[in-house]
Formats: sequence, structure tokens, C-alpha cells
Amino acid sequence: MSKILMKGNDAVLRAAVLAGCRQYFGYPITPASEIAESAAYYLPRVGGTFIQAESEVAAINMVYGAAGGGGRVLTASSSPGISLKQEGVSYAAGAELPCVIININRGGPGLGNIAPEQSDYNQLCKGGGHGNYKTPVLAPNCVQEFADLVRKAFELAEEYRTPVYLQADGVIGQMMEPVEFPEPVLELPRRDWAIYADKESKHNLISSIQLQPDDLEALNRHLQAKYAVLQEREVMVDEYRTEDAEFVLTGFGIVSRILRSAVDVLRDKGVNVGLIRPITLVPFPEVQFKALAARTKAFLCVELNNGQMLQDVRLSIECSRPVHFYNRMGGNIPTTDEIVSAALSHFREA
Repeated sequence: MSKILMKGNDAVLRAAVLAGCRQYFGYPITPASEIAESAAYYLPRVGGTFIQAESEVAAINMVYGAAGGGGRVLTASSSPGISLKQEGVSYAAGAELPCVIININRGGPGLGNIAPEQSDYNQLCKGGGHGNYKTPVLAPNCVQEFADLVRKAFELAEEYRTPVYLQADGVIGQMMEPVEFPEPVLELPRRDWAIYADKESKHNLISSIQLQPDDLEALNRHLQAKYAVLQEREVMVDEYRTEDAEFVLTGFGIVSRILRSAVDVLRDKGVNVGLIRPITLVPFPEVQFKALAARTKAFLCVELNNGQMLQDVRLSIECSRPVHFYNRMGGNIPTTDEIVSAALSHFREA
């Protein structure tokens, strides 16, 4: 199959349609707007539905309703729009409704700017809305992976009956790269919990309300057990040149591509460095980080935020090794030279 040169935001929507998504509800916001534009173009051509809602709040509640019908449902936004969706995401998690939410991060806080950042990590990975829920979070680092992971996101959403986030940023959403698309999903199975407006499903009930404390506690314990299975089975991680590494760079998304170049430069300088990249931010690759810590001297975590993944790295290795930090914020992206310089400075101390 030939590759097509496409912008990330266009590629992920096209991949979603090929994965069987037929419903999109959203509100345009830079740098995610092309996802809505592509949804408006493609979905009517395959018999699907595109609705530009009056707000992000309305969009996520439309997703809630449509997800109850058993289909593959998508929405997308950028950082402040994702903030507005959080109540609805909590409702969907409580009702165990599968859906996929794409977040193209922009600079923050507040209105910020439309440049790339990774400052929504805490919002997506530490709950976001109210209640004792989690959502799987997948973090691609290129356009091809962005397109590939949307299908994986739908599969996870359905297997575990949960909302799933795709965590990207303005670079991945806006840049153009060659993409190869898989064969389309032509038919989806009937869901025994969904409501199809027919006799067989008319007794199904979808709700997150449990007025009795014991019932709500039982739901919470069920959700926590589900998240434990996710942690055990669904971790995705990429390692580069870690076999003989003494030191480790780590970062996710677009930063990891710069880190990969930095590894090669540092190796040429005689420093045995490797890279570990979480692809799933939730579930976080705790076991893989701990295994690396057992045979290395120190880590350098690089992020486009104030150190939000940094805490998870330190917790995963139980603070057994130094974890240094380098960051840029406000839409700035570090250069390879910056990271090499920071790594040499920190790793000399070890």
C-alpha cells in the first residue's frame, strides 16, 4: 500500500474513519481544528454523522449519548476545550462508555497560545474530572503513529468500556509526514450492553448514578479492578539503545524524537546513553523504568511542561536513581544541542 503525505490532524481522522468511526461531535479550536474539518468532509461520505456542537460541553455530552448506541464515537479539542469536557468524561467513565478523545495540546495556562506544549499531562493522566476514575492515555510521536494509535484507542475503549485519550501536541497535529493506512474495518460487533432502539436492547440501562453508597462503592471497586488489568496488560513503551546504557533519557511525544537524536550525538561523544519513551502514559510503564534503574546510573527527563511526567518517573523507580529534569514551556521546543548539553552537565555528576 502506498503512503500519502498528510497533516497529522487529517491523518488521524481518516484513520478513525477506516477504523469504523462513524460519529464525530466537536467544536473547532486551534491547533486541533483540522480534525473537525476532516470529520465534516469524510463522515457524510461514508454515511456517518458530523455535528459541530455549540460548545465543548455540548460535544462531550453528545459523545456520551452516541457511545451508548454501541458505535465508534470520536471527539477532539485542544487544551482549554479539553478542560471544558471533563465533567462529561467523568460521566462516560462512570457509565463505562467507550469513546476516543483527541487532545492537541497548546501552550497554557489560560488561553495561552497555539504553539505546542505537553502541559495537559496532569489533566489527562491524573483524572481530569471528578471521581475515582482513570482513562488510558496514548502518546504518539509521529503522524504514522498518530494514525495507528487511533485504531488501538478504539479497541481499548471497547475492550475495557472506557474513554481513551490520544495525547498529541501542536507539532504532531500540524506537521506533514508520509502515512500508510490499513484496510478498513467493515463491520463492528453488536454490544450486549448498548441501546440500539430495538426489542433486544430496550432493557439496557446506561447511567453513572448510584444513590446507595454500597452500590457506588461496588462500581468504584469494579473500575479500579479494570484499571489494574489495564496496567498489567496494556503498557506500550519504546526503548532505543538501552541494552548497554549507563544513563537514560526519557520523554514522550514529539520530545522523544529530539531525544533519539541526542542519544546518537552523546554516543558519538563516548557517553553510553539510551532512551525510554512511554507510548502509554496511562498505564505508565513502571516495570520497564524500574528495570532500567536497576542497571543504570541516572535519568534525564525532558518535557514541554513544568515536570509533570517527572513525578511518575521518580515514583516508578522508587527514587533509586537521580532523575534530572530539563524543560521548555510556552510553546518552545528544545534543540538537540540543548539536550546534549544538559545531559553532559547532569551525567558528569553521576
